[in-house]
Order: sequence, then C-alpha cells, then structure tokens
Amino acid sequence: MSESDTPWSKQDDADPAFTPDRKTVVFARGNGLTRHLYIAHRDGDLWSKPERAPFSDQWMDLEPAMAPDGSYLVFISNRPTKPGGKSLDGYWNGKSRPGRGGNLWRVNLTGNVLGNPERLPDIVNASTATYSPAVAADGSVYFTHPDPQTHHTRLYVSHFADGRFQTPQPMPFSDGVVADYDAAVAPDQSFIVFSSNRPPTPPNDSDLFVAFATATGWGQPIRLGPSGIEARLDPDLSTLYFTAADNRIYCLPIARWLAQHVEKKP
Repeated sequence: MSESDTPWSKQDDADPAFTPDRKTVVFARGNGLTRHLYIAHRDGDLWSKPERAPFSDQWMDLEPAMAPDGSYLVFISNRPTKPGGKSLDGYWNGKSRPGRGGNLWRVNLTGNVLGNPERLPDIVNASTATYSPAVAADGSVYFTHPDPQTHHTRLYVSHFADGRFQTPQPMPFSDGVVADYDAAVAPDQSFIVFSSNRPPTPPNDSDLFVAFATATGWGQPIRLGPSGIEARLDPDLSTLYFTAADNRIYCLPIARWLAQHVEKKP
C-alpha cells in the first residue's frame, strides 16, 4: 500500500488501527483538543472518504487500538467519567495538562458500524493520565501511566483473566527512570514496540524500540532505528506505522526483521 492509497492524508492524522481483513481502518485526526476518531472502508483498491465516528464529536478522542479479532477497539478520551462531568485533566512530560487527560474506553465494531463507548473499569483507569492503549488477543490491555515516584511515563499491562482485568503491572524493562510510551503489541504478546527517550535516543527525541518475550520473561529493548511515536502494527505484522517529527504517518516494513528475532514457541 502506497501513501497515496491510504485514507489518511493530512498532518496530525495518526494511529491507523485496521480490522483483520484490512477493509476498515479507524484513526485519529486533528491536534490537541481537536483530535477525533475517523473511520474509512476499503472496496477493492479504493478507500472511502473518512467520516468522523458518530460518538467522537464533543470530546478529545485519540489513539485507537483495534482488538486482533476486529470486534472492538480501545481508545483514549478526555470525556467525563460520568454524564454531566467535566473533561479530564492530564499529565505528561512533567506537566499538568488541563482538559487533556485520558481514560481508556471501549467501543464495539459490528460490521462497519461503531457502537457506543464504554469506559474500562477503574482498575485500569486508575488516574486521568492513562494513555496509549494496545490490545492483545486474550483481551489484555497495555497502556501508559506516570510512575508514582519519578512521574515519567511508564508502560503497564493489565492482563485479562477469569472474565476481568487484573491489577496493572509495570513492564519489567520500563523502570520509570526513562520515559516509555505509545506501545503496540503482537496479538500473542510475543513482542512489543514502543517509543522512548532512553539511550541511545538523541536529546529531546523519541526513538522506536522493540522488546521480545522469552521463556524467562521480557528481553531488553532493542532500538529499531527511526524516531517516531504512536506505533501501530499491520494485522499481518508485516508493517509498522508510526508518526514522525513532521506529524505525518510513515510505515516501516518489519516482517523479515522480526522473523530473525521472535522466539519460536513450542
């Protein structure tokens, strides 16, 4: 797929989240408080004109992450936790962000139709600075949250077991000393891609890293190379989409590279 064949065409488009058949994509459009979710559908080689998701109008909605089976997506919103409330305040890069907070919300996708958003439980949304979701095949959700001591953005996972989300745990390689954010996870949780300012990232930049699951736990992150944020994986894991410094979406072929690194499961 070339850039001209995609439904995103503007600066500040981000986070393309595809259904497994790649016939539907949801992405964010806009900047700051003007960000909303858009949806487009593909017929053959042609994409429909993106339309704003019907529920995404009053509040800031961003960072959609599709469930691997395409039945729902999780996204970030500053919308109130209860009807009639005010927009959430957030925190990142060491600063409070009035009105730009985030909680994780879920919306079902039936055919080409998005349902009504439902907020994930408090055990996941422990604060108003919960961002950057990624969804695994078993329903587990990865996300970011400020470390309680350093306040640097840290990666967490809430595993889904026995019909409910479990207490979130920090990823072992994400220690809160450096800032880690914007995860994309393989459906089987064999690897995770994320952005970070950890070495050897240049000052005031965000590089893409990947970490692999092993028999003894998560390995140490490996720098992928390009700088970027808001990573998303193609359904067949052949391509990584990310936002570069010019606020446009780029793609990076990764299938051959991953084949050399992912540990084969018995």
